[in-house]
Amino acid sequence: MVVWSQPARADLRSIHDFIAHDSRFYAKKVVQDIREKTDILERVPRAGKKVTELNEDTVRELSLYSYRIIYKIKEEGIFVLAVVHKRRDLKAGNIEKQ
Repeated sequence: MVVWSQPARADLRSIHDFIAHDSRFYAKKVVQDIREKTDILERVPRAGKKVTELNEDTVRELSLYSYRIIYKIKEEGIFVLAVVHKRRDLKAGNIEKQ
C-alpha cells in the first residue's frame, strides 16, 4: 500500500498551483503522472534509488520530469514523504521521515 503523507500532498498542491498559473491542463497532468509513478512501488518497493543526502537504505526516490518523489519503505507499506524539484538543495531536516 502506498500512503501519501500530509507534507507530500502539500507538495503536490504547490506543484499544481505553480503550473496552473500557465496551464490548468498541464498542472493536472503533472500531478496525475506523479501519483501514477508511485503505483509501481506496491509491486517493486525498491524500484527507486537511494536518496544520497539521507543515506538510509529504506528512504528512496523515483524521478519524474524535474521532480524527485521521496518515499520510505516500512513494514506497514510505502510512505511518500515529499515531492521536491531536482534543483532544490535537499537536506535531511527538510524531509519528515514518518
